[in-house]
Amino acid sequence: MSDTPETKTGLRSSESQSTTRLLLALWELGAHKSDEVKRVDLTEKIKRTGEKASDYQGIFDKLEQQGAIAFEMKNRNRVIYLTEKGVQLLGESLYNPEFEFDSQIGARTANALLRWMREMASSGNGASATAKEEKGEGAIASYDEFKSLALEVYDKLNRDYNLNDLVPIYRMRREVGSRINRSQFNDWLLEMQEKDIFELMAGEMPDITPDKREDSITVRGGGLRYYAKLINSDN
Repeated sequence: MSDTPETKTGLRSSESQSTTRLLLALWELGAHKSDEVKRVDLTEKIKRTGEKASDYQGIFDKLEQQGAIAFEMKNRNRVIYLTEKGVQLLGESLYNPEFEFDSQIGARTANALLRWMREMASSGNGASATAKEEKGEGAIASYDEFKSLALEVYDKLNRDYNLNDLVPIYRMRREVGSRINRSQFNDWLLEMQEKDIFELMAGEMPDITPDKREDSITVRGGGLRYYAKLINSDN
């Protein structure tokens, strides 16, 4: 990323630096784990003295177009999620030898960066979560293990976010994260439907984005299913 200062907005650092700080703040707030991060809270966290919230609009637009972030309306608040693409972009920026922060990044950014470094190191010397999965660290090895975790994730999301027993599949997939590959997640979730544990439902997905659609599931016959509804956890 270029480190040339931007003059189009009131940003105090380059667009490259501001973008990386934004992605890092989202990651620190848990937006990559389906935690709901309000846009207004994020902006207040990253905004520097002399900057306005509107100065970051161009960055939000670019990241959304790239599929790095996704927006959703929750209780009249616009919340942001950091997608796998966003985590990838953050890593590429931080590991780019040409990238550097300016001289005053602040304690928040510095501490978030330390946390990132420690977590990436624990997953394999800065390797991605996918690499951790390939090494088998924390990987889900059986259907029974997946079933137990899927039910736990379903209950957690349903309870914490008042989802009225209709839990978005994309959020379940992101909560499970890199512990299982995409195809195995699909196969075992479909098996849970065949065993009448979950009913996978279509319905309407507010603020649907390409990454949410991709992280949902296609049933046999080609139909997309966006939600999981618990039928019987004892099956």
